[in-house]
Amino acid sequence: MEISKIYPRGFAANTYLLTADGKNAVAVDAAQPRVLEEAARRGLAVRFVLLTHGHFDHIGGCAALQRAGAKIGCMGAEKPLALGPDNMGEAFGSPAEPFSLDFLFEDGDALDLCGMRIKVLATPGHTAGSCCFLAGGALFSGDTLFAGDVGRCDLPTGSGAQLSRSLKKLAALPDCAVRPGHGDDTTLARERENGILC
Repeated sequence: MEISKIYPRGFAANTYLLTADGKNAVAVDAAQPRVLEEAARRGLAVRFVLLTHGHFDHIGGCAALQRAGAKIGCMGAEKPLALGPDNMGEAFGSPAEPFSLDFLFEDGDALDLCGMRIKVLATPGHTAGSCCFLAGGALFSGDTLFAGDVGRCDLPTGSGAQLSRSLKKLAALPDCAVRPGHGDDTTLARERENGILC
């Protein structure tokens, strides 16, 4: 499996393109419409978009990718936030173009997409339906875990108690690369050493 990281322009999340065959891709968080052209530049057609959560800075490119044929999915618990005003787009002056959800998943699901198996880990706290994905020896952590920090929990549906439990869940995983929703990559081992995971 190959992983390409698309850093945002302006304020938005990282997007990751995962491919097994160099042609078809799964995007983790479609932060901006330009993800479509960035994928095409790499010779990739995005077939699926997996959302770690529904905040505006993670969903801004969903409509463009959906028009191009991608199917979009998120945790069942996250659907109201992703498609409603609590996605914070209006509040931050950056509303996402409307899109629909094609499928939902739950904690522990193993998704077989584009020749890759992607495991879903529910990690509520940043939002009620936040999740992480395990694939190709990497953890795609959205806004649950960053390099040296964790996601905020003071926005709609956030919970500090839930986030604490989710971090304990991640701390119990074997070491692997961490591909966060913002900033640079890290590892679970490094975040244990930093005292973020304990």
